[in-house]
Amino acid sequence: MSATRTPAALVLEDGRIFRGSAYGAQGRTLGEVVFCTGMTGYQETLTDPSYRRQIVVQTAPQIGNTGWNDEDDESARIWVAGYVVRDPARTPSSWRSKRGLDEELAAQEIVGISDVDTRTLTRHIREHGAMRAGVFSGDGLVADDEMVAAVAASPAMAGADLAGEVTTAQPYVVPAVGETRFRVAALDLGIKANTPRQLARRGIEVHVLPATSTVEDLLAVGADGVFLSNGPGDPETQRHAIELTKATLQREIPLFGICFGNQILGRALGLGTYKMRYGHRGINIPVIDAATGRVAITAQNHGFALEGEPGQRFDSPFGTAEVSHHCANDDTVEGLRCVDVPAFSVQYHPEAAAGPHDANPLFDDFVSLMHSRRTNTAQEAHR
Repeated sequence: MSATRTPAALVLEDGRIFRGSAYGAQGRTLGEVVFCTGMTGYQETLTDPSYRRQIVVQTAPQIGNTGWNDEDDESARIWVAGYVVRDPARTPSSWRSKRGLDEELAAQEIVGISDVDTRTLTRHIREHGAMRAGVFSGDGLVADDEMVAAVAASPAMAGADLAGEVTTAQPYVVPAVGETRFRVAALDLGIKANTPRQLARRGIEVHVLPATSTVEDLLAVGADGVFLSNGPGDPETQRHAIELTKATLQREIPLFGICFGNQILGRALGLGTYKMRYGHRGINIPVIDAATGRVAITAQNHGFALEGEPGQRFDSPFGTAEVSHHCANDDTVEGLRCVDVPAFSVQYHPEAAAGPHDANPLFDDFVSLMHSRRTNTAQEAHR
């Protein structure tokens, strides 16, 4: 290690310590250590609210090559608790870059560490599971036993109620591009900026509402549909969002959920959730559609999942529902579809920034669901 670099340490709750150099801000940060396999899109990862209270390990060895721009943020700030990389770029090489990644991390006070053997670290997480951890540097770098004790005293992700920490404080509207065809109430549990953009491109006026919103708030905007966003934490804690989803299903308002929203819909339908060993975080995860057998390559970021089996049909308080999609790697539930009410969800990210676009047509499916509901309502009114 060069003498000009400031020593840093990544400390895991099982006592394993990885040494490296300070990257970004210096100090101390605590969170759950997870790994992301995406080879591109680190700016979108860092600004994704779903990573709240997580220390993200990038498995791609070189990070920071494209610097930091002012167009690709998925929210107004960086949300990760800490950042771990192997070989940070010395100089950004993209014409879109406004500043270096390390500069942006320091400006937003994100404590990171570089020069870490991320391959060994990732294998350790795969074997032992995601766990509490801490990054320590500068004045925060103390004796090993003190750092391990600090990590052990930090809160676990299981049972963490974090959506309220990342949701919007006030409602806001993303106008439709062109003619307004539909109006959607999007419950912000940690929404990414590209999601309203994708909806807006389809002629949808998007009303992004705080996580504390009531069903009356949804009805007040004249919503043709309800969208449940991605978000951080344990879905079991989201009792308000689950009850709001039940109220939406009772009124048969078309509903579409992604990621955290998939888990919220599942719990509203009576399914349980569990914490995964190390989760799915990447942009090349294969998902199988039970109805067609087709495989989509998807972007994902989740550490919890719904209980269920591929292709399973089950009874819910709102009629029959089914597990519509599952992961080709491990059979994890990746989607739900209701048979008797207009609702469906997926565990992955159809807005995919950065990532593959295989799942992007799901937004069109949501439009079709709202169109069918409007047509049926009009026909009933004329009977």
